[in-house]
Amino acid sequence: MSQSGSSVGTCELGRPLPTASPEAHTPHATVAAEQAELIGGWRLLLACVAGVAFGSIGFATYSIGAFVKPLEAEFGWSRADVQGAILFSMGLGGIAAPLAGMLIDRFGARLIALTGLIGAGIGFLSAAWATSSIWTFYLAYALVACLGAGSGPVSWTRAIAGQFQKSRGLALGLALSGTGVSAIFVPPYVVSLIESFGWRIGFVGLSLLPVAIALPIAYLFFRPRDTAMPKPGSGVQATQQPGLTALEALRSYRFWVLMLSIIAMYLGITGIIPNLIPALTDRGYSPSAAAAVQSVFGLAVIFGRLLVGWLIDRYWAPAVAAAVLTPPVVACIIFLNDVPYAAYLFAALLAGMAAGAELDLLAFFTARYFGLRSYARTYSLLYAGVAVAAGIGPAAFAYVYEMTGSYNASFTLAAILFAIGGPCVLTLGRYPSFTQAQSAGAAPAEITAGRGKR
Repeated sequence: MSQSGSSVGTCELGRPLPTASPEAHTPHATVAAEQAELIGGWRLLLACVAGVAFGSIGFATYSIGAFVKPLEAEFGWSRADVQGAILFSMGLGGIAAPLAGMLIDRFGARLIALTGLIGAGIGFLSAAWATSSIWTFYLAYALVACLGAGSGPVSWTRAIAGQFQKSRGLALGLALSGTGVSAIFVPPYVVSLIESFGWRIGFVGLSLLPVAIALPIAYLFFRPRDTAMPKPGSGVQATQQPGLTALEALRSYRFWVLMLSIIAMYLGITGIIPNLIPALTDRGYSPSAAAAVQSVFGLAVIFGRLLVGWLIDRYWAPAVAAAVLTPPVVACIIFLNDVPYAAYLFAALLAGMAAGAELDLLAFFTARYFGLRSYARTYSLLYAGVAVAAGIGPAAFAYVYEMTGSYNASFTLAAILFAIGGPCVLTLGRYPSFTQAQSAGAAPAEITAGRGKR
């Protein structure tokens, strides 16, 4: 089940393994190598955490709740109207992600990420000038998604996948835990601004996060290994990373297995999150007690990312994924029933760990099963499924509630989605091995799965 190396003497990207003494392969040596890699790359990790936390996707969802009542009071918009902005932010972010991936492959992750952070700041700033027409508000969130597309997970995970080998899973978990940082920091920050200065200044304050915090850190420390293609006529020869092109990845059944998994998981996850507090208060719990359950969910997101990142560096990642992504079925069954309060906390833990693991796993799977040749474009296509599902999920589950008058139907639907999205990753099979010859187009697009190693 270990993923380190290949049975035919090649590393995961097809390069020959160096000759080493037996001691070099001991668990102690492996841990030491992982630690050295993480310590050596701490600057890049810090930049990625800040970028994930305060990029275009990181805090749009966590901040919207603070604006619901102020906008409802000023413009008469319904709560569903205000939260509909997330569909524009996440949905358009998913559509823009493939374009961002192409630009990253063309110009490099650094330029696109820095530009995207500025674009995200402009988008949130424009929300401060929203008028009574809700479409001006939606336009602002559309700008966040489109102008800030380069500051989404595609840029940050591409940098991590290219620089970290032995500790790639844990490095991805650390970088993507930036969403947890956002969940902890952003809500009280925005609420404080709104209470003191009003909702318009609240959006001005939001616009400062990507520009005043993430941008300087990224400018100083986000210097990934260059993946940009050389300019025509420059005399510089392109050096391709081993792996599949985006088109070859699209032809692989593995791509569609991953797409099925992430769409099912994110529809279920984003369907559960907005239903937790109202479902529990309907059962007689106080809003604070219900909010505590959601807080456990948020903490589990961070814990799930780090734990899964550590595990997939050591064990066959699809088995780890199935073990973490399937238990939310149990969580949904718990939420369907009138059980002790502690059971709801446990259910939130199971669901939160799955929510935290999914993006980490997606980035890892993209690098391991498709290689790094067209990582940005391949990942961005898969991430489009994440963003669209995350944008549709809350509205779809709200519609189910309105049609049935019960949250039970929503939790039942979520359980079905988790039962599909979790186990299906077991069909991904062994890790393939890629060679430089493949990358040049001289060999078949994908090596037989048996050549890789679980």
